[in-house]
Amino acid sequence: KYLYEPVYPKGSARVKVTPGYKEEQCAPALTLEMKKPVDLEAPISCLQTLQEDLLVATADGYLHMLHWDSVSNGRRAVNLCTIPFSLDLQSSRGGPCLDLDGVHIRDMEYCTTLDGFAVVFDDGRLGFITPTANRLATDQLQGVWAADVSDGTCVAVNNKYRLMAFGCASGSVLVYMIDSSTGSMQLSHKLELTPKHYPDIWNKTGPVKMIRWSPDCSVVMVTWDCGGLSLWSVFGAHLICTLGEDFAYRSDGTKKEPLKISSMSWGVEGYHLWVIGSTDATPVPDGAEGDEKLQQAGILQFQFIKSALTVNPCTSNQEQVLLHGEDRLYLTCGDPTQAHSVPDKSPSRDTSTPLSQGLSTLLGHKHWQVVQIHSTYLETNWPIRFAAIDWSGQCVAVAGRRGIAHYSLYTRKWKLFGNVTQEQNMTVTGGLTWWNDFVVVACYNFIDRQEELRLYVRSSNLDNAFASVTKLHADTLLLNVFRNVVILFRADCSICLYSIERRPNPSASVELLQEVSMSRYIPHPGLVVSVTLTSVRTETGITLKAPQQACSAESILLNLAGQLIMLQRDRSGPQVREKDTPANQTKLLPFCPPVVLAQCVENVWTTCRSNRKKRHLMEALWLSCGEAGMKVWLPLFPRDHRKPHSFLSRRIMLPFHINIYPLTVLFEDALILGASNETVLFDGPGSSSLEALFPFCTVERTSQIYLHHILRQLLVRNLGEQALMLAQSCAMLPYFPHVLELMVHVVLEEEATSREPIPDPLLPTVAKFVTEFPLFLQTIVHCARKTEYALWNYLFAAVGNPKDLFEECLMAQDLDTAASYLIILQNMEVPAVSRQHATLLFNTALEQGKWDLCRHMIRFLKAIGSGESETPPSTPTTQEQSSTGGFEFFRNRSISLSQSADSIAGGKFNLQKTLSVPSGPSSKGDSAENLYIDVMLWRHARHLLEQVRLRDLGCFSAQLGFELIGWLCRERMRVARVDDFVTALKCLHKDFLWPFPVIPACSINSPLKNGRCRPVLSSRLLKSQSADSLLNSDMDTTPPQVTTANHRWLDGLGAVSKELDSASSHGAPQTQEAFLSPLINKGEEYSIGSATDLTETSSMVDGDWTMVDENFSTLSLSQSELEHISMELANKGPRKSQVQLRYLLHVFMEAGCLEWCVLIGLILRDAGVIKQVVGFLDSPEVPSETVQSIRAGLIAVDLWASSDCLGYKPFLSLIRPQLLKLMEVPVEQVQPEAFQPAGASKLSEPPLLLLPRAEDARGAVASAHPLPLDGPAGANARPLDDTPQEEPEEEPLEEGSYDCTLS
Repeated sequence: KYLYEPVYPKGSARVKVTPGYKEEQCAPALTLEMKKPVDLEAPISCLQTLQEDLLVATADGYLHMLHWDSVSNGRRAVNLCTIPFSLDLQSSRGGPCLDLDGVHIRDMEYCTTLDGFAVVFDDGRLGFITPTANRLATDQLQGVWAADVSDGTCVAVNNKYRLMAFGCASGSVLVYMIDSSTGSMQLSHKLELTPKHYPDIWNKTGPVKMIRWSPDCSVVMVTWDCGGLSLWSVFGAHLICTLGEDFAYRSDGTKKEPLKISSMSWGVEGYHLWVIGSTDATPVPDGAEGDEKLQQAGILQFQFIKSALTVNPCTSNQEQVLLHGEDRLYLTCGDPTQAHSVPDKSPSRDTSTPLSQGLSTLLGHKHWQVVQIHSTYLETNWPIRFAAIDWSGQCVAVAGRRGIAHYSLYTRKWKLFGNVTQEQNMTVTGGLTWWNDFVVVACYNFIDRQEELRLYVRSSNLDNAFASVTKLHADTLLLNVFRNVVILFRADCSICLYSIERRPNPSASVELLQEVSMSRYIPHPGLVVSVTLTSVRTETGITLKAPQQACSAESILLNLAGQLIMLQRDRSGPQVREKDTPANQTKLLPFCPPVVLAQCVENVWTTCRSNRKKRHLMEALWLSCGEAGMKVWLPLFPRDHRKPHSFLSRRIMLPFHINIYPLTVLFEDALILGASNETVLFDGPGSSSLEALFPFCTVERTSQIYLHHILRQLLVRNLGEQALMLAQSCAMLPYFPHVLELMVHVVLEEEATSREPIPDPLLPTVAKFVTEFPLFLQTIVHCARKTEYALWNYLFAAVGNPKDLFEECLMAQDLDTAASYLIILQNMEVPAVSRQHATLLFNTALEQGKWDLCRHMIRFLKAIGSGESETPPSTPTTQEQSSTGGFEFFRNRSISLSQSADSIAGGKFNLQKTLSVPSGPSSKGDSAENLYIDVMLWRHARHLLEQVRLRDLGCFSAQLGFELIGWLCRERMRVARVDDFVTALKCLHKDFLWPFPVIPACSINSPLKNGRCRPVLSSRLLKSQSADSLLNSDMDTTPPQVTTANHRWLDGLGAVSKELDSASSHGAPQTQEAFLSPLINKGEEYSIGSATDLTETSSMVDGDWTMVDENFSTLSLSQSELEHISMELANKGPRKSQVQLRYLLHVFMEAGCLEWCVLIGLILRDAGVIKQVVGFLDSPEVPSETVQSIRAGLIAVDLWASSDCLGYKPFLSLIRPQLLKLMEVPVEQVQPEAFQPAGASKLSEPPLLLLPRAEDARGAVASAHPLPLDGPAGANARPLDDTPQEEPEEEPLEEGSYDCTLS
């Protein structure tokens, strides 16, 4: 009974609900029986069925017409010789006639929309036979033939586009159209393989064997005698070919035999191509098992996915790339769940203009979002015929054999009809599209036998109860939406405009606005490919009210079999009435007669959005024209609302070529998106015939920028001002520099390699155009670097001398670009010139600390000298750093200063050791080139040291492998001296982000005055830190202002009192470290260090310190103690700076630059360093200038600290023994008044007793008004046992130095 019977899962709703449903789905078994033989007396060459007739061509040159019911109407035969053939129908009476003696028809096909036959004769000539009257009658046929073709083999016609494709013996396919005015056959385009893309096979394919147009007429498949398949779009854009790349070669590079095809046919909707391979030439693999399989021809099925634009060209599909296969959809939009739930995942998503998807979502990844169509829907409604996506890319609707379904990408759920009967009672005829959150459907209702326009709201259930239904009078063929207007194209060749309005109960109302009959212009309704409503007009509306005009639906665009026709509103009539008529009547302006805008159009893109900044791109019309590439109909605007030129108030059509097949135009982003077929080879074990023949195919997303084409076309047409406006509106795009580069590159390649002289070269114009942009210098040099050397002279003749451009780069501080110009200069100029420019750049790069560039420049300069610019010279390595590290390296390398102190026996300072390092940064030293570089490096090092830029000096040394120690040894008595210690110290603080030390506020009773405090205060603080007499004193005898906080603070320090005691009694300077170490370590654990100078300490206390964990709080610190700790931490710089300073200290120590060592010791407040340096000064090798310099410098620092930076006083007091030891060195001319003679003579005693005297002298410097006395400051200090001279020294304490003892 049935040939095929569907099997449904148990309990399938469809089978239960719909009576007779299962029977409908079965494929019936057919039986054939012979009714009557007809003898045509000659071999049949081909036959073609018509509605009621069968047309048969025989080898004796006759054309037989047989009626299906042969009894009532006998057969008629026409001899080809009697049919008049000419080049066109007008000259058919005269003109050359085709001699058809002994010629028969080899292949023919009937074209409905042209009403005639495309024929191929056995001598290879091509023709088109058409009846003169309406019906085919024996004597009323006439023909036209194609000139200059004599190798035709086969033919296929495309009814939708009225095209005839003739295959030729040469391997190319000629596509002809019929000229509507003369009736002649005109060559539209050729489908052929190009030697550029298929160099091995393009002329070896053999004759064309078969041509097959797809069911939707949008693509054509071709195969040749040698085998292989090739797919072209309707107007010749090449999509796929199996004769090249992975299809033709195995992974080991051996060539495959192409698949030979004996017959092929497209499946329903064009999702499949069914192929029968020819038996004779199928390759036989080595394996014995495969032999039998391959001898019989198998049926192959190729699966395809197609763009939604092929059958449903609505506007929302043009905003996104949407492809559909028989059971799935491919979308390019980004992942919607990310966009909604995790906003930080896609930061560049463009939220300001919700209508434009961000570039990141459309280009961010190569993956498709694949949506599987719901199996319940597919079960009864396969295949999918229409698909539409909304403008936001979040909702997709599909329509199969019956009904519709839609899917939300955000919820990832399908919505199907709840009522299966409703689904089965409608079929979509004219397509579907989205309007806001409604699905707009043009469908046929089987129950009412009525064509309808329905709107289903997305949020409700899919049910007719929630639908808005409008009855239509004729079958709808196409549907589109523009803003709030629906445009329908109907089978009676009329266009209807409806307005949609949202209603409160989630529904919408539809109202007819206007009907426009097109039957005068459209010969057959099936020829209309797409219909679009748009705001595009011929006049760009240059008046100031242009934006308002751009909002209204101005024109209708019809794609009529590849001809783009435009109907504009007729505004020529009286316009005054518009104000009087009610609002809904104003839209009913009539349309002007149609105008043809372009030929060979496959797709049209236009947008209803507007963007004032990018009006050129937003108001343009984009056309895809197959092999001819793309065209843009660009509006031209006058600048700044000036009065337009009479010749500029229009648009201009600009063609340009692209490398991808366009599926979407991103208007604002100046991008075209597409898709292409990519292949993946796999050679599995035991791969049978198919796997061996065909690679795995995937669909890749592609994109291309087109702006450079348009700018170039405008410049060619002397529209430079328009080009500039367009480019400036796009200058913010991320790939705009690439656009300029491409434009220069393409023009340069074309003009510089041209064989004939170019009368009007474009390159100077392009160069002048590019100079309008700040990226000019980079653009030119990048372009030059990417083109071959032979073209450089032509390029720089147009853009300017590279020497001038190099200097411009230097002036603009763009060193990387300057370096690129240097490579060009090296090739175009003599070595002396490039060395001179390289030196300039090298010095600038050194100054700016561009170390990578400096390394390249050193290599470059050496290469110029040695003449071998290809081999990079080896960079010399130095003893103090690794090639990778810079300063970071020394974080892991401990430079222990105490060890280096121990290694020098008895304080002897050994100069011979440091002088043994190689002199200069280059170990070769023999070549003049190296010396030249060394001199520059030395000069820069000297310059850095003079400016006290130690950090830069360290970076310079570490990054460029400069042997700093050796150089410093030689410069020890020259530039490596320090003239002004105070300035140098300030510079170091600034350079290393090292805060100036601050005194904790809790030790001061008066607020800071004018940013300074009295020097006496800090001396009291110092005394409390370093004298154990004060730490252990009896606090009851203190003045009444003393708080318990201070008491506890001193108690907290009491833990280290023994070390302090012993240290001070032996004169050793380790007290600072002993005092700081426990607190610093704790502090670092909580990372409270700060690189800034804290003037107010309370801010450190309130928030962070209250939550410190328990083991820290066991110290039971009070607020003031915490302030003190935080002060100590705040007085330290960043960890990185500390590592760098320690490294520099090591370097200066090795090189014997003791003044710098003292400075670094001061900033690090490391008493050990000072002790070590003072120890070195005894050595006879140390020149007396150094000793004097250090002594004078420390005195200057001491004076400066007393007046400007009290935070240094505690440390200076700590290193007092070293200062006094320094004073003792017998250099008589330095004897400053700040140090009393008594201090110089009594060095064996503890330094404590000298403090008041020194402080007193400094107090006089800082302020002439001493504070009032609170009481004898020294009263609480217990005398030390081993100081007999204590009484006379104690007296100055009562002279007003310590007036705010412990407040």
